[in-house]
Formats: sequence, C-alpha cells, structure tokens
Amino acid sequence: MPQKQRTVTLIDNETGKQVELPVHVGTHGHPAIDVRSLNKALGYYTYDPGYMSTASCSSAITYIDGKKGILRYRGYPIEQLAEKSNYLEVCYLLLYGELPTPDEFETFEKSIKEHSMLHEAMRGFFGGFRHDAHPMATMVGVVGALSAFYPDSSSVHNREQRLLAAHRLIAKMPTIAAWSYKYSTGFRFIYPRNHLDYTENFLRMMFAVPTEEYEPDPLFTKALDLILILHADHEQNASTSTVRLTGSSEANPFAAISAGIASLWGPAHGGANEAAIRMLQEITESGDLQKYVDRAKDKNDRFRLMGFGHRIYKSYDPRAAIIRKTCHELLDKIDSRNTPLFETALRLEDIVAKDDYFIERNLYPNVDYYSGIILSAMGIPLSMFTVIFALARTVGWMSHWNEMWEDPESRIGRPRQLYIGEKKRDYVPPEERGA
Repeated sequence: MPQKQRTVTLIDNETGKQVELPVHVGTHGHPAIDVRSLNKALGYYTYDPGYMSTASCSSAITYIDGKKGILRYRGYPIEQLAEKSNYLEVCYLLLYGELPTPDEFETFEKSIKEHSMLHEAMRGFFGGFRHDAHPMATMVGVVGALSAFYPDSSSVHNREQRLLAAHRLIAKMPTIAAWSYKYSTGFRFIYPRNHLDYTENFLRMMFAVPTEEYEPDPLFTKALDLILILHADHEQNASTSTVRLTGSSEANPFAAISAGIASLWGPAHGGANEAAIRMLQEITESGDLQKYVDRAKDKNDRFRLMGFGHRIYKSYDPRAAIIRKTCHELLDKIDSRNTPLFETALRLEDIVAKDDYFIERNLYPNVDYYSGIILSAMGIPLSMFTVIFALARTVGWMSHWNEMWEDPESRIGRPRQLYIGEKKRDYVPPEERGA
C-alpha cells in the first residue's frame, strides 16, 4: 500500500470550492496525487489521454527509472538477474516476490514441467485455423480456450487457484507457441520432455522433427533464456494494463492473458524487434546504408531507425547493454560476415555509436534491436518474434493479475471520458429531414 506523506489543495477559481488531495509516495519514483475524491468534492474528472501522467494502480513488482536506465524486478537489478539467474527462477521471483530456496525452486520447476502438456483435444483446436494463420492469431485463440479445459483454476478469489492458473500458463505457453509455429509450417507437433529445462524444451519443440534427434545449441539456449528474462516484465505497459483491466471484471485468467496477447500483437507494442529486422532487410537490399542514416537525421523525412532509442529509457536501455554481448557472441559463431543482414546490423550499430546526431539524442540500440538479430540468427522466423515476446511476458502478466486480486483497493476498471459530441437533439422523422 502506498503511504500518504502530504497533501495538495486544489481550488476552483470560479466557485471558490476547494479539496485537499492526499499525495502518496512509493519506494522509488514520482509521488502520485490521489484524485479519487475530486469528482465528489468539485465535480471534476482528470483528463489524461494514454494515461501518461496517471498511476492506474500501486504495484510491488517492477520498478523503472527511464532517465537513469534502471530496471528492477522485485528490487533486484536486471543486470544481476541476467548474469546470475535463469528464466524459471525469475518467474518464481516475479510471481512470489522472493528468490526461491533450492527446495522451493525444485518444487516450482517440477510443477511447471508437470503442466507443460496440452490436453489432447486441443490438437483438434489447432486444426480449426487456416494453414497460413499467423502464429499470434493461433495463440490468442488457444490461450483463451484453455478456460474450457481448466475450470478448476478460474476462480479469481481463490489464491491457490490463481497460482495454479499461473503455473499452468507459464508451463503451457512454450508448447502453445511451438505448436502454433509447427501448425503454420505443416510439420508434426513435438511434445515436451521433462528432462530438458524450460528454454531447451521450447527450442526442441520448435525445431525438432520426428525423423532426427535434436540437441539444442548451448549458445542458442543461453541467448533465448536471456531474452526471456529481459522481457519477463516491464511495469504498466499496454498489454499488462490490458490484462489488469480485463481481469478486473473477474474474467478468468486465460481470457485476461489472451487479451494481453492481443494487445501485445499491435506493432506499436510487441512488434518492435520484427520492425527492426524488416528495416535491416530493406537497407541490406538497397545496398546504401548511409542513405538510411541520412534519412533518419532529416527532420522532413518520416523514416526512423527502428530499434534505436526507447520511449521509456531516455539514456540507455539497460536490457540492451546486457544483451549486446550475447548478440555479438552469436554473430561471431555463425560468422556474420557471410550473412549480409547481420553485416548490415553491425555496421549500422557502429555508425550510430560514433555519430553525434544520435549520441546527443540518446538514440542507442535498444533491446528490440539486439533481440531481433538474435532470433534471426537462431533461425526463428519473423512471425514468431511477438509470440516469443508473449511467452516471456506471461509470467509478468500473471504476476500483475494475481497482485491485483490481492490488493484491497482493486476495483473494476471504468475510465471516464471528456464528452465532446452533440448536445441533446430531438428525433426528426425521415420525411422532415433536409436533403
């Protein structure tokens, strides 16, 4: 619960009425003015399109300071988690609030592995989609349909059922993601294997075929696990807010997560790494890298370098600093000099790093730039980029959804509006209306 430290007084200059509004101060970050009594006292609403200055909730999960380039999960710096932890341990941390003991992690990992299978009837559900359906479309439908198979973990007021739903979603998302890809390619579904770890299992389900043995590349596994950690949560973004808003109506968790996936699908949210690769493909095909750099610096040209700069981070994306090393290790292994796309990516990174125009504006490569390159280098198609983002973010969504139900101040979401339409009008019969 946020603590009230002081108050601010708002006075209506026209009526002379005033209201004293409490100011809540969190552990870090900007104080927040509590405006809940504003309408009752003065008859006003606040107006904040996009909620750019509005805290929609209080949360103890993730902290971001965009100016200083800080990202922390449950107080732990992302740099430490990326170096010392693994994705499944980060899942436990986000969901339960503390790092697990060895026994707690063993129990948690066992639970996730035991829930990784999909109900066999769901194979037929995949078959209901067009053969060329986008994997994100498949994922939205399949995740939403899970509520039909697991009504025993749909009670939002039962903590044990909420956590069971979280375990099921974290466990099944790699299977759903991999099967969405397999269905789009026409290849046979590969079932999970419990002797593999979380990331290895996903890679095997993605790339294995029945006719051959498949051993996940250790560097690929390391790189993907890092991507999952870095994308596990990012505070109250569009998709997380969607999960909270959908869940606030007491919709079951599978429906709420399906809504979050749909929000993430928007190119302005989850498609940034795909957009970066498409840009690199365009630049590579043109053969004129400098032309695109010049276009990005031209204020009269709408072209922008995708994957550079960040809406939240005004200095440097801390996730990019972490993932850059792994990206270069991977490109060295596959010899990027023989791959024009990756050669373009490295040249562009080098040019931007030395150009005062980009340096002055803090337009450094962000996590989407490097994660897009990594996924491409691993042979993962563009259509799966946002699917993997959804896979990573599932634990963050479920952590926020669960936190919402543990918050006594939680209410069904009901934003207000500033109505700018017509005043009251009386109905006019058709024959009396003008031409």
